[in-house]
Amino acid sequence: MDAFFASVELSDHPGLRGRPLIVGGEERSVVLAATYEARQFGIRSGMPMAIARARCPSAVILPPRQDVYRRVSRRVMAILADVTPVMQQISVDEAFLDVSGARRRLGTPLEIGAMIRERIRDELGLAASVGVAPTMFVAKIASTRAKPDGMLLVPADSAVEFLHRLDVEALWGVGESTRAKLAETGIRTVADLAHTPLATLRARLGVASAQRLHDLSWGRDPRVVTPVQTERSVSAEHTFAVDTTDQAVLTRTMLGQAHTCGRRLREAGLLARGVAIKVRMSDFTTLTRSRRLDAPTDLAREIYRAAVTLLAGVPIPASGVRLVGVRADDLVVSAGTPVQSLLGQDDAPQRALEAVLDDVGRRFPTSAAVAASLLEAPEPAPGDEPGR
Repeated sequence: MDAFFASVELSDHPGLRGRPLIVGGEERSVVLAATYEARQFGIRSGMPMAIARARCPSAVILPPRQDVYRRVSRRVMAILADVTPVMQQISVDEAFLDVSGARRRLGTPLEIGAMIRERIRDELGLAASVGVAPTMFVAKIASTRAKPDGMLLVPADSAVEFLHRLDVEALWGVGESTRAKLAETGIRTVADLAHTPLATLRARLGVASAQRLHDLSWGRDPRVVTPVQTERSVSAEHTFAVDTTDQAVLTRTMLGQAHTCGRRLREAGLLARGVAIKVRMSDFTTLTRSRRLDAPTDLAREIYRAAVTLLAGVPIPASGVRLVGVRADDLVVSAGTPVQSLLGQDDAPQRALEAVLDDVGRRFPTSAAVAASLLEAPEPAPGDEPGR
């Protein structure tokens, strides 16, 4: 999908079309998505919001609506699933499809790609870019080169020529560190890497990385599209506007994140067998802690209990905490998974309560019910008596 989060926002706010638009949180968060008008100012996903604002002060900035994006994502994936069951979703807005078994029914790969793009545009009002190639790796690069709102076919007999024209960063696994190591050897393009002796690459990158990148540089990618039925984890994070050492603020934030994780688990029909937290300090030092639960759960209460127990073991520096996050992982499908409450504990009332919160959130997404402890007490008006 093209600039997915931003495109969804433009679908709901058509009056903003043509203007630079950024989806992101508070000043100290990062850019989650940006329209192509905003990208002309050098704004990219992952960029700190402060830098994005400085580069384009006139940009419209909208807060993210993750529940809306997931709902639209499910509709996109349903369209793709109509083409073939051999589909591997790799993110909220991207998937691989093996269409070899759909050609007799739906036509050539180009015809299938065109049909997919047309359905997504007609049914959702969104643009999608498609890459068609003999391997997953080349198809991924082709889809990137097709953006925005395009389609690119790379035939099997042209794949190597196509790859060799690219900078070496196009290869999966070549980040800033690897790129620098390769540049020291004079390797700047995929063609350079392809024609470098394996022994030289192994000395610079190690045996496994050298072999993998060398294979990719010649278009060799043995992976096949593997349908994945469940998410591996669900998570929520929050960056504070001001670094904090207040334990009450940290735990209240984690309670809200636990409710977000619990709701997403129930929506997906999943249970978590583990919980992890992430704590980023003011100097960007990041600590993670994790634990396995006594029983699989989709309850925010249990996720929260595990999260605050883990937080108690994290030393909070005097300079404060910049970000906290909660992750529910080691997921299993709830249907058919036996779940037994701990001795002396009846989870039925809590599960019913959280189900009601889910329902309220679906019916009134902009004014949902929340746990009372997530509400901050209003400042007392002048003349009010204490505690009144």
